[in-house]
Amino acid sequence: MIEEKGDNFRMALYGLVGISGFGREVMPLLKANIDNKHPSSQCVFVDVKLSKNQIKGNIEMLEQDFLENKSQEKFFNVAIADYKIRKKVVEKYLSEHCRPISIISETAFIKMPDTNNIGDGAILCNFTLIQPDAKIGDYFHCNIYSYVAHDCIIGNYVTFAPQVCCNGNVHINDYAYIGTGAIIKQGTPEKPLVIGEGAIIGMGAVVTKDVAPYEVVVGNPAKPLKK
Repeated sequence: MIEEKGDNFRMALYGLVGISGFGREVMPLLKANIDNKHPSSQCVFVDVKLSKNQIKGNIEMLEQDFLENKSQEKFFNVAIADYKIRKKVVEKYLSEHCRPISIISETAFIKMPDTNNIGDGAILCNFTLIQPDAKIGDYFHCNIYSYVAHDCIIGNYVTFAPQVCCNGNVHINDYAYIGTGAIIKQGTPEKPLVIGEGAIIGMGAVVTKDVAPYEVVVGNPAKPLKK
């Protein structure tokens, strides 16, 4: 399912920025919805230069051509994990009057959606789960088999790699990166477990207490990485 503000699917240009492995995983999610329901619209990869081998079976467009296209309404999403690059791309495309879309797999499950709030430009991949009363910021990436449990608050430009288990009453601030297979212990309504801005949770880490801003933690239980 693709989500966007308003009813403007018709004969539009949908650009996915990022042609790495993640981008190639996300493109079928975009095309599955658009190609079937809006055949006059077009889904393209967008980049600053054309590749030769990575995107067989898909159309690629130079960023300049995409942004300068005046014949179609333009929508975009950014399949790039690095939050600094993702944020820079988003700001550029918004300044060029492109509109963000959220890409939500048909196998993603949002429980009690009326109780959740998901910001612009999210990507929810296959078999992801959002539980009730979650509040999620803009440009969130939730990779395959990851979940956000009840009463969590997720900031802007947060990335979940595959199989992240984010249990209830966890607050994750802007720009945090949660590695593959990480488990975040549940907090409480009175004392949520807090992941600080820009923190990095290593692959397979088991987080049992708060993580400071821009701290890197690894292991079970997760501890700061020694420099």
